[in-house]
Amino acid sequence: MDTAGGDLAAEVGRARVVALHRRLSAPPHRVFRAWSDPEELVRWLPIQIEGDLAVKARSVLVWPDERVWWDVVAAEPDRSFVFRRSWTADDRLVTRVAVTIRPLGYGCRLDLEDGPFPLGATKDLDAWARAIEHWTTALAQLRAHLDFSVDLRWRAAS
Repeated sequence: MDTAGGDLAAEVGRARVVALHRRLSAPPHRVFRAWSDPEELVRWLPIQIEGDLAVKARSVLVWPDERVWWDVVAAEPDRSFVFRRSWTADDRLVTRVAVTIRPLGYGCRLDLEDGPFPLGATKDLDAWARAIEHWTTALAQLRAHLDFSVDLRWRAAS
């Protein structure tokens, strides 16, 4: 019996999550506001928001080449912000994103978990890879905004 092949086959059908952790110099209330306040969110993530990021509301985040909806599920000031979003144009793959904020020293620790991503199909694997790239970039942009007042987003020359 080929146990390595069997283990690999079992792994292909399992779901994955994106789990990232960052230490920020900003206090928890600033980090929470960066996620939950549309005026703050557009300073580091999308270029525009249609909606207000209220719990039980759908908002649309707009980038130059993409529009993504967020359904805000829960928001606990200075502690957590949870929303659902789609990773496919047909909304076939919707994940839950949980941002948890905890005080740490003079700043805080941010934990982001997005998933589950079923890895049974190539499209799902591609979405998981896109999510890793998206959230890694987003958290770098968040840190630059909060800790250094810098906007890292690429802008086309006018």
